[in-house]
Amino acid sequence: MKQKEYIIWCDESIKKGKYYSNFYGGVLIKSGDLEYVQCELEKVVDKLHIQEEIKWQKVDAFKLPAFIAMIDVFFDLVKQNKIKVRIMFTQNANVAKGLNDGHFQNEFFLLYYQFVKHCFGLEYSNDSYETINVKTYFDNLPDTFSKRQQFKDYVKGLERTSKFIKAGIKLKKENITEVDSKEHLPMQFLDVVLGSMQFRLNNMHLEKPEGKKRRGKRTIAKEKLYNYINKRIREVRPQFNIGISTGTNELDDRWNHPYRHWCFTANEFEIDVSKHK
Repeated sequence: MKQKEYIIWCDESIKKGKYYSNFYGGVLIKSGDLEYVQCELEKVVDKLHIQEEIKWQKVDAFKLPAFIAMIDVFFDLVKQNKIKVRIMFTQNANVAKGLNDGHFQNEFFLLYYQFVKHCFGLEYSNDSYETINVKTYFDNLPDTFSKRQQFKDYVKGLERTSKFIKAGIKLKKENITEVDSKEHLPMQFLDVVLGSMQFRLNNMHLEKPEGKKRRGKRTIAKEKLYNYINKRIREVRPQFNIGISTGTNELDDRWNHPYRHWCFTANEFEIDVSKHK
């Protein structure tokens, strides 16, 4: 019998925003659902005759109906719990205390590690005695080869933590890889959701071209798509609040919920009210 696997596609968005920064996103699909999910995503892309990579930055008034159609298929799969989505970000007003130069120099990977470790609640995903292999696909990482390899070694090291051992979670070195998002539809759909969140949280829907009194058509189209995504999220999370961590009733909700947000804060931080909206 084929061993169970979780496949996780990870992506990141803007590093520094007006109010929120350090956006990371992930899509998890179980191996048993992968063929079905891929087929559904490919069907809608083929039906719409999409030839180019699907990305948030390409949303405009002309393409808006196609993006809504694709988002519908994606969130139908989320609603069926065939796809799990996680979004993590930091709020600029929460200023971490006690950081040194190493923290600042490695912030991107330190936060990415926290995202992989915690966001999907993997330690709550397996109450059987089966081993589950986790494949992690990262959109090409923007740093030196040595830093990228060190990061992957840390991710692999998660399998040696007590919670992952107890849950039977394994991360083989060859399963922690960088990929081109053009070749992976789940990552492309994730880019749209992740982009919409940073767009709205940083009030980019209010921006107007310099010297203009009205917003541009592209900005209006992006706001409409964000609103539609928010509507679909509320079908699985009725009390969804975009800017805060999604609540839990039980710890295993971190795994069971199909869609969750995490506003990451350091263990020690102070609030800078000047950075609030």
